[in-house]
Order: sequence, then C-alpha cells, then structure tokens
Amino acid sequence: AEECINSKIHEIKTLEQVIGKLITRYNVLEENKLKSLVNIYEKMKPKDAARTLNELEMPTLLAVVKHMKDSRTAPIMAEMDSIKAKALTVELVTRNRLPFATAGSGEGDG
Repeated sequence: AEECINSKIHEIKTLEQVIGKLITRYNVLEENKLKSLVNIYEKMKPKDAARTLNELEMPTLLAVVKHMKDSRTAPIMAEMDSIKAKALTVELVTRNRLPFATAGSGEGDG
C-alpha cells in the first residue's frame, strides 16, 4: 500500500511539473501577443489609437497602456475621451500604488 502511495505521489509531482511548464509557456505566448498588439497601437496615429482604446474595457486598456512607452501613451491619452482618460489615470495610479504607500494617514507622511 505504501509503495502505491509513493507511486501516486511521484505521479502527482510529475504532473505538477508538466502543468507548471505549460502555464509558463502559455504566459509567454500571451505576453508576446500583448506586446505585438501594443506595437500596433504605438505605430498608429494618436487619434486613431485613442478612438479604438476608448472602446476597450478597463482591464484590457490597462494591460495595453502599461506596456506602451510613455512617449507614445501621452499623445494617445490626450486624444481619448476625457472621462475614459480620467478613469484610466485613476486606475494607473491606484493599481501601481505600493502596499505601504496607503498605510500613511495622508499627504506628506514619511
């Protein structure tokens, strides 16, 4: 019985390794797809990119913008709908905040 259990444990560990490698491979492929998409938006005229980015859901928009060069993001955001650009700005600030940055009691702490 113990030998059977040890065999199953070994089998599970092997499966964990295979799954881990597949997840890593998937993440690399997804990252490459996102970089390719970002490259397309960066090559577009800011007004054209803004028109499309205005229509994206916030999680997708954040993923794209976070991978863009700042020098390309600024003119695009300037062309975006002001409400969408404001929401994007808030999301960028709050999602990039370090955990300890919210621990203070207000501005000027630290």
